Amino acid sequence: MIKAVIFDFDGTLLDSESCAFEAFGDMYKEHGHELALEKWALCIGTADGPFDPYEDLQTKVGRKLERETLKARFEEELLARALRAELRPGVPGILEEARRLGLSIGLASSSVRTWIDRHLTARGIRGYFETIKTSDDVEKVKPDPALYRLALEALGVRPDEAVAVEDSLNGMRAAKAAGMQVVIVPNPVTRQMDFAAEGPDLILDSLAERPLTWIVDRLESARQKT
Repeated sequence: MIKAVIFDFDGTLLDSESCAFEAFGDMYKEHGHELALEKWALCIGTADGPFDPYEDLQTKVGRKLERETLKARFEEELLARALRAELRPGVPGILEEARRLGLSIGLASSSVRTWIDRHLTARGIRGYFETIKTSDDVEKVKPDPALYRLALEALGVRPDEAVAVEDSLNGMRAAKAAGMQVVIVPNPVTRQMDFAAEGPDLILDSLAERPLTWIVDRLESARQKT
């Protein structure tokens, strides 16, 4: 029986992934180049992905660029865009429904705690989460399962009693490795990922697409058949 739902943050609750891609893409354009979405996607949901956009841009430009200067500009622009971004469709409703159903609610993110707290508080949804695990709590972030394992432990539930809500392959891999069922809600940046090939339990276009009761019933029925 599902007793808890654990959400990813970036790209799942807030479409900060689009903000990040657009912010870095603008820096590429300033140097006369395009940032390839398929390469950027390798970094989504993790902290140390196989693609380094700073090194890639420097290679394309053909000269040394000041990484720290670029990083500061990117982070400033990302924050500005993220502060203007709205919660993704269906987020307030599904959080309220989870509370009404008596489900425990957690969050597991590869981002830092200050980033998470800032945006949850600004949007008035911090109080929904009984536990929040971030990169500050683990040595390895997603796709390593450590974040989800910590969240499960904090909520006092087994992996088969919780569902993860994710937007990326790295996030899905982390939740699956922790033994959880996974609902994928891709955002505009991650929609091109081949989720089906890695076996998500459910894919939705939006959290507003179906009520949480329908999602839980669908997942519990699928588990009983396995």
